[in-house]
Amino acid sequence: MKLKAVIATVAAATLALAGCSVDHSGQQADKPTIRIGYQSFPSGDLIVKNNKWLEDALPDYNIKWTKFDSGADVNTAFIAKELDFGALGSSPVARGLSAPLNIPYKVAFVLDVAGDNEALVARNGSGINTIAELKGKRIGTPFASTAHYSLLAALNQNGLSANDVQLVDLQPQAILAAWDRGDIDAAYSWLPTLDQLRKTGKDLITSRQLAKDGKPTLDLGAVRDEFADAHSDVVDTWRQQEARALKVIQDDPAAAAKAIAAEIGLSPDDVAGQLKQGVYLTPEQVASSEWLGSDGKPGNIAVNLQSASQFLADQKQIPSAAPLQIFQDAVYTKGLPSAITQ
Repeated sequence: MKLKAVIATVAAATLALAGCSVDHSGQQADKPTIRIGYQSFPSGDLIVKNNKWLEDALPDYNIKWTKFDSGADVNTAFIAKELDFGALGSSPVARGLSAPLNIPYKVAFVLDVAGDNEALVARNGSGINTIAELKGKRIGTPFASTAHYSLLAALNQNGLSANDVQLVDLQPQAILAAWDRGDIDAAYSWLPTLDQLRKTGKDLITSRQLAKDGKPTLDLGAVRDEFADAHSDVVDTWRQQEARALKVIQDDPAAAAKAIAAEIGLSPDDVAGQLKQGVYLTPEQVASSEWLGSDGKPGNIAVNLQSASQFLADQKQIPSAAPLQIFQDAVYTKGLPSAITQ
């Protein structure tokens, strides 16, 4: 059996067992369904979902929202052809576009740039005050996520490798449980779990600092190639609603916090504080040369993804880095910038 077939078979089986939840509300059997994977970190995705903007803008379709715990799970769903759109970090995307996964999807939106909303935290009482003191310690993080990538980068900056610590593959909620039991000494994770960890821990480094040091991470919106080719009008609508959500975050943060809070079960005040920790671009910035670029001219996001692929290869997380052209071809620039700035 060919490698891709093996991967797809394993992916389908894994997805069937994965801890994901599906929102089927309002669906009608006589309509085609658009399948969207989302995560519970604060982003415009949750604003779009809560306000049912896609349902209103695309009345001829069912919109099926499925919650995932990490980008690795989203990649698994894409491999199994269970998603049309998905929210995942730049590191999972870099991994997904590299061999052996070679997932046929494109980056079509920048949901946020990681700031203080992702961080490496040491548990109080662990005796850890610096990253160098993590040697030999147990660190929880979701493997193949942006947090995992950032953790490896932070260790590398301080003369350590994955072999110098005990890495534990845990999803955010499992990290919190392991933290409370004292099973791990530190964790690299994201909001909202991160704020819970901070109550009994302290930041060693955040993704904002790593970005300044040349290792930025992003949360991205990806679209399956086959779907984008067949339904470019739907992709346009989806991008427009995501751009609308970014404007709400900028112009009416209280409304943004209220919508997101309803989706993740926190208070609007808590979410408002979390939104301040991330970096949310304007639609104009998303379509700039620094990020997605313009129609036919992929922006620097391709360079960012290729750099992430190279780092993952250097860290022996993937067999080899994919060339820049792979990532340039995987940026969905059709109609930019007008498609999201009008």
